Amino acid sequence: MRIESLGLPDPIRLSGFAGRSSAFLARVDADTWSRTARTAREASGRLISLWGAEEVAGAFVISAAYALEDGIVWLQLPVGNLQHEYPDLSAVFPCATRMQRAVHDLLGLQATGAEDTRPWLNHGNWPADYHPLRKESSGMERFESQEADYPFVLVAGDGVHEIAVGPIHAGVIEPGHFRFSVVGEKVLRLEERLGYAHRGIERLFEQTPLLLGHRLAGRIAGDTTVAFSWAYCMAVERALNGFIPPRAQWLRAMLLERERIANHLGDLGALGNDAGFAYGLAQFSRLKEDWLRLNSRVFGHRYLMDQIVPGGVATDIDPRFTAAILTQCDQIDAQVRVLQGIYDDQSGLQDRFAGAGILSAQVAEHFGVCGLAARASGRKIDARVDHPYAPYHEIQAQMVGDDRGDVAARVALRFGEIYESIRLIRTLLAGLPDGEVVTRIDLAGSPSCGVGWIEGWRGDVFVALETGANGSILRCHCHDPSWQNWPALEHAIIGNIVADFPLINKSFNLNYAGHDL
Repeated sequence: MRIESLGLPDPIRLSGFAGRSSAFLARVDADTWSRTARTAREASGRLISLWGAEEVAGAFVISAAYALEDGIVWLQLPVGNLQHEYPDLSAVFPCATRMQRAVHDLLGLQATGAEDTRPWLNHGNWPADYHPLRKESSGMERFESQEADYPFVLVAGDGVHEIAVGPIHAGVIEPGHFRFSVVGEKVLRLEERLGYAHRGIERLFEQTPLLLGHRLAGRIAGDTTVAFSWAYCMAVERALNGFIPPRAQWLRAMLLERERIANHLGDLGALGNDAGFAYGLAQFSRLKEDWLRLNSRVFGHRYLMDQIVPGGVATDIDPRFTAAILTQCDQIDAQVRVLQGIYDDQSGLQDRFAGAGILSAQVAEHFGVCGLAARASGRKIDARVDHPYAPYHEIQAQMVGDDRGDVAARVALRFGEIYESIRLIRTLLAGLPDGEVVTRIDLAGSPSCGVGWIEGWRGDVFVALETGANGSILRCHCHDPSWQNWPALEHAIIGNIVADFPLINKSFNLNYAGHDL
């Protein structure tokens, strides 16, 4: 379905993505809000994100962004009633459940008819009537914790017992609580409670100059700094009608593909280690370290932080490093292929990978799963291919997919995406345009809106931006694909043994802090 088919009242066309995708913003009433959700679902559209804002004191708006055939539609529904209520979307898009719970904690807006209204971000450290994104709040209040037992869903029956894991873990991973209901070692149900890493990012954006917001966006998730900073800069550039030099667009894509490869190399080593194959961890850790060191030599930062800026990129590539990047691509390509052969031939690994943590295409579609996890379950979703933004509409990325939906599929997908990203880097270097790498962004003009949409290594990263006067930010909402994928992980573990959870969890490798904000 195309956006124009929705019949929205007076949609405003936002500046496009300098590719083949468009974006529209529409103000709607409650009936249109609900009807659009149903229509989008019936047409296989995706709910990308749901969030709220206080426009002026006491006047709220709830927003939802949908991905359709030809781009994004951003709906805004004024919430003017005294109860601060809006129609529930979770009955149509189940992935909206936790987003709506977060909106209530942050702003006090309630989805009418929602089945699950438990707190999500408020763990008892805020009073029930305190909402940190409201204008009456300074965001600096301090309260005595009143944390109470969280009402996990109980599973009863002969031999059923619970295993509580986290939120503090033995390793260095971020905090999250996982409640397993099991019989023996077989998992009947898993329920997650997250939100422990909430840092007030959305409130910090309101205090950040518009042209410096990329630095904050790039620190939402260190492993996704390129995708978040590019999505933010895209939103700024679209809001202010900024021109981006072609050379900068191509360099941005190269940074994004280098970020993708670095994460896949690390994950492949960790997955081998979680299956008792320490040799894989050693070898992939070595390859990732070499990759990151070249990042530092060429761009000045191992994780490419602060390289994408409004108007372009911060660092041009020195011609003497071109050969080094191409040589490394050849070396990594060859060595990863050897390691893939070892992984495929190692019977112990394949015994652990095959059939573990199966996420069916039906469950993936139900939760709106995106990114790598979706593509490993037969859902062909990749914004670089479906909605190509510059320069992907020119270099034509090829989607990598698998239908099995298990750990083995998610491992195979990482191998395939490494090879494809290496091919894209070679293509980008071969066709890199001449010219400048950054242009000045003019802050003059009326307050406006912009969106950014980037296919990160984990899935699509989305940024919705509302600018104010004199280069200020009225509202900046950033969305990590883990929102859609965490609930799917709960289903992927059902029927497996508890000891396989670390392996299944790592095969998804979802973000804690990036979706807590």
